[in-house]
Amino acid sequence: MSVQGWIIFASFWAVFVVTPGPNAFNCMSNGMTFGLGRGLWAVLAILTQATAFLLLSAYGITALLVASHTAFLVAKFGGALFLIFLGVRGWMTAAAPPKLNLTVGSIYGQALAIATINAKSVAGYLAVFSLFVQPDVPIWGQMVVIMPTALCLTALSYTGYTALGATFGKLATAKVSNVMMRRGLAICFVVYGALLGAASAQSGL
Repeated sequence: MSVQGWIIFASFWAVFVVTPGPNAFNCMSNGMTFGLGRGLWAVLAILTQATAFLLLSAYGITALLVASHTAFLVAKFGGALFLIFLGVRGWMTAAAPPKLNLTVGSIYGQALAIATINAKSVAGYLAVFSLFVQPDVPIWGQMVVIMPTALCLTALSYTGYTALGATFGKLATAKVSNVMMRRGLAICFVVYGALLGAASAQSGL
């Protein structure tokens, strides 16, 4: 990959990971609830998913999934329902004291699930391999450049979202403000899930 190609790729990936989505909402929620330190376990989960998806894309497996229209449609519907479930649960529990004794495994596991069922992720990784990978150049030579760039930008973006949530959590000391913010994030999950479900239904027609 040339320097110019790398700059274009890095710019694309920066926009991709900075654009708000389920991962960003979850990181902000974790930052508000658990603080920056424990919230970073969700960032680690996102990096785990990103690493797996990049490797699977390099092997062509995600392309095969998308090529199977039924399988991809089922995955998108499942992801939409999961996000709506998280949003409804978040709304219902917004006024309750957060469970600060959750294990890091629970934080990591939920973040990994959200990242994995996110249709935006699949689209982004496929875009990388359709737009930036040169078919006449060995794939792993290109991955040496693509993976560190993608993972570093991903870590910076979602660490930033977690820190932003932690800051909001400290500022929203009043119970009413904290509940409003948590319900706002819950609405984001429901809206994103509903939009994903609607798009899936339309593509399935």
